[in-house]
Amino acid sequence: MISKGGESAIGMNWGTLSQHRLPATKVVDLLKQNKISKVKLFDADPEALNALRGTHIQVMVGIPNDFLPILSSSSIAADSWVRHNLSAYVSSNPPADIRYVAVGNEPFLTSYSGQFQSYVVPALLNLQQSLVKANLAASVKLVVPCNADAYESTVPSQGAFRPELSQIMTELVSFLNSNGSPFVVNIYPFLSLYGNSDFPQDYAFFAGTNHPVIDGPNVYYNAFDGNYDTLVAALNRIGYGQMPIVIGEVGWPTDGAIGANLTAARVFNQGLINHVLSNKGTPLKPGAPPMDVYIFSLLDEDSKSTLPGNFERHWGIFSFDGQAKYQLNLGLGVGSLQNAMDVRYLPARWCIANPSKDLSRVSNHLQLACSAADCTRLNYGGSCNGIGENGNVSFAFNSYYQLQKQDVQSCDFDGLGVVTFLDPSVGQCRFLVGITNPSSSHGLRGKWMIFWTLFFSGSIVILLQVK
Repeated sequence: MISKGGESAIGMNWGTLSQHRLPATKVVDLLKQNKISKVKLFDADPEALNALRGTHIQVMVGIPNDFLPILSSSSIAADSWVRHNLSAYVSSNPPADIRYVAVGNEPFLTSYSGQFQSYVVPALLNLQQSLVKANLAASVKLVVPCNADAYESTVPSQGAFRPELSQIMTELVSFLNSNGSPFVVNIYPFLSLYGNSDFPQDYAFFAGTNHPVIDGPNVYYNAFDGNYDTLVAALNRIGYGQMPIVIGEVGWPTDGAIGANLTAARVFNQGLINHVLSNKGTPLKPGAPPMDVYIFSLLDEDSKSTLPGNFERHWGIFSFDGQAKYQLNLGLGVGSLQNAMDVRYLPARWCIANPSKDLSRVSNHLQLACSAADCTRLNYGGSCNGIGENGNVSFAFNSYYQLQKQDVQSCDFDGLGVVTFLDPSVGQCRFLVGITNPSSSHGLRGKWMIFWTLFFSGSIVILLQVK
């Protein structure tokens, strides 16, 4: 068992699903400017890992769920992954400080209907052996980020893992305990509020509530503590009540839904940070807050799936260009957030609806623009929802125009678009200007491919990330 020691550390999730992607070196500079010393990646992105070399920023590297089947069935695949995505960076000069590997991301999520469930522990066992072979087992720990839907209860003290997960969770936690790894969980009070009209709004935040949860002698005044202690109780139920806990994801979106706005995001994230850094802990773990807390997220990701909701593209505390959306003190000694410096933008021009044209036949052009670019802020609950029909057209046209790096033809739309040099932004509805020389986000970048060659003696598997 590894013991909890010292104060909680605030880290950041760095997602890269963006069509306007800042160069990784700029993102690392942004982390350093804000004294963020821990970062979580969702895959072993070479550009990000190379940029993190020599920075002393501690890294958690993710393995996508789609890799679990091959990693669970092939020790050769596990060796290959470790060799190409860990050893290559921790043994380089200067090295990347990789501390954790996140094996899958919420693989027990209810909506997956058990798709990845049977692969998790075998993948862990293979990867652990690969770490031993690579002499990395002492410095790199394997974890499995779990969604909070892995456990359930009406009150925190009665927390238990879902019945169908009882055996596998016991195996997983036993493995984590034996290898000195924490339990990683993602907690999202916003999603509780978003998905339940009866959920008390003030209970999602940290300023107290008129609807506390009474659990015997314990009283819960915020959803985070209640959720956290439900996990504590679930771990205790299987004999691991002292298991260290890391919050892998927690945050609040700024757009794309009712309740997702700048004010709410600032209030939630500042309340969370203050609460965690106070070291007050929770009723079941007084004086013992989570080991680490990774805020979701560092930057907006305008290519994320909107299946859960349009808010999915708006979790960043910084916009795509590394500019702070609101004032936030991370408690790391720099005061308010520091913006990315020396960001290179495209020229200050925008594509809007031509005011002299009839827009009655614009629907096909809107569909084209919004199928390629991000128009989620135009929808109900979004910051651009109230800018009118012409405003909607202009926002869609401009989003597409900037995505195409202001190519002159991309603002034509059969004569319905026109370029302007006057910023058409309205209130909090920002019409963006793209950045120059960003990392490519098109085609196969950031996508993983598995190549294997079959021989009579078995399979040789190479896990590569295509640049």
